[in-house]
Amino acid sequence: MIRGFADRPVPVVLVGAVAIAFSGILFRLSHVSPSTGAFYRCAWALPPLWLLARRDERRFGGRPLRARLLAWGSGVFFAADLILWHNAIEQVGAGLATVLGNTQVVLVGLLAWVLLRERPHRSSLVAIPIVGGGVVLISGVLESGAYGANPPLGAAYGVLTGVAYAGFLLMLREGSRDPGGPARPLFDATLASAIGCAVIGAVVGDLSLTPSWSAMAWLVLLALSSQVLGWLLISSSLPRLPAVVTSILLTFQPVCAVLFAALIVDEKPSPLQLAGGACILAGLVSATVGRRAPSVPEPELAG
Repeated sequence: MIRGFADRPVPVVLVGAVAIAFSGILFRLSHVSPSTGAFYRCAWALPPLWLLARRDERRFGGRPLRARLLAWGSGVFFAADLILWHNAIEQVGAGLATVLGNTQVVLVGLLAWVLLRERPHRSSLVAIPIVGGGVVLISGVLESGAYGANPPLGAAYGVLTGVAYAGFLLMLREGSRDPGGPARPLFDATLASAIGCAVIGAVVGDLSLTPSWSAMAWLVLLALSSQVLGWLLISSSLPRLPAVVTSILLTFQPVCAVLFAALIVDEKPSPLQLAGGACILAGLVSATVGRRAPSVPEPELAG
């Protein structure tokens, strides 16, 4: 990774969040089943990630077994995250499903505090209820006639997505601490996720290995833009930021997703949902402006 980017983890995470904000929209445009979309998002990302991982392997040598196991574990969580999220998209739309998945904002900070003994900064704690309120407003649960085919079912899928997403972020963050670049842990996680999605799809019975050419084109774009570019940017910055700050920064994704879904696939957010977006942006400012620099520098991320 270029040093200029490595020294600026906050804007790097935000650029990555914008890249993955198109994920739900590209899935909707592909018109495939949840398992099919999840599997091909991971499968088409593997060749470029493998090339980058091989380059880092030659440059930095092997990795500890613990780092590899954490990366594979994060991939298991990511498979569950993608399947649940795609089902939520079918019930409440790409924008709202993305917001619901970001219930991880609260979960990841609490889990990092309990499991990693990483006490969040006061400004991050203040931002959690602000962002949480924004998530509630955007989700439409306070309105009658909420957008979507089955909003209650979509909300249930969305909350479960948040649980899986929290596990994915924490494990990928820990597995990316090795100073050998983000490509290797992301490749391991994506490979594990592809296998997991294929197994889930086979069990559920909605996995199609022969989608149309137009669907496949959308899925290739989804893989390269979100799984490769977006998550390379995000995973390179995960070890450099406190877990709760990263999770709050990533809520920029649902704000963009709601706006992009309105423009591209004609999903129409209500005034309350737009107010929720403003709350999330306020939480982002609160979390980043008030954050102190770490007293001990974290390891360099090379590559």
